[in-house]
Amino acid sequence: MAARGPLCLGIDPHPELLRAWSLPADASGLAAFSAICVEAYAGFAIVKPQVAFFEAYGSAGYAVLERAIADLRQAGVLVLADAKRGDIGTTMAAYAAAWAGDSPLASDAVTASPYLGFGSLQPLLDTAAGRGRGVFVLAATSNPEGASVQQAVARDGRSIAQSMVDAAAAVNAASQGPGSVGVVVGATLAEVPDLSGLGGPVLVPGVGAQGGRPESLKGLGGAAQGQLLPAVSREVLRAGPDAKAVREAAERMRDAVAHLSA
Repeated sequence: MAARGPLCLGIDPHPELLRAWSLPADASGLAAFSAICVEAYAGFAIVKPQVAFFEAYGSAGYAVLERAIADLRQAGVLVLADAKRGDIGTTMAAYAAAWAGDSPLASDAVTASPYLGFGSLQPLLDTAAGRGRGVFVLAATSNPEGASVQQAVARDGRSIAQSMVDAAAAVNAASQGPGSVGVVVGATLAEVPDLSGLGGPVLVPGVGAQGGRPESLKGLGGAAQGQLLPAVSREVLRAGPDAKAVREAAERMRDAVAHLSA
């Protein structure tokens, strides 16, 4: 982040974007889309492939995703797999092996849903910590449906979203060195949890096309300088399919959020 900026760039091969780029909505179009993104994003700090758009094409889609992960990491880019996995017991352990273990899908970090209880993520947290990887836990998302759960108030007076942030903070506090458990907080929310004690990174999706403005992010939730990772996808990807145009759009957005790490 210090060398390349705090921006997290998305690879979101939505069918509408494939059509806009004159690519077929099949595995070959997916591969071409991903290759353009990898070329455009080399030199940036963090890239976040949206796993669902690859998964939609079955094994062929996963093969494209594996190649994209390998190529990004070869270019020195950190890969954050936006998989939003969440389950219990041995099933959670299997997800951990896939996304934070030794599989071809394993990335530098992965998103996870804690809404089966934060403790259900323990196999993933353990696997990630053992391999020097990170986990970004959903805390406060910007979709309207999320508020009915995330903003509900527990018996101790905290919102459920705040309790997830605090649970992640407790894991980070017990580790030696910088915390490797981050949280996800939407850029378009009117109210966000207190992030001042997290001790880890905050992924902030929704910047750009979804309405989140770079200039309004500094100090979000009491976050410290250098803690926020604004995530942008469509605002940059709609500049395609030319890789140079995508890179230039990404550079403009990186400049717009540079104040978050300066």
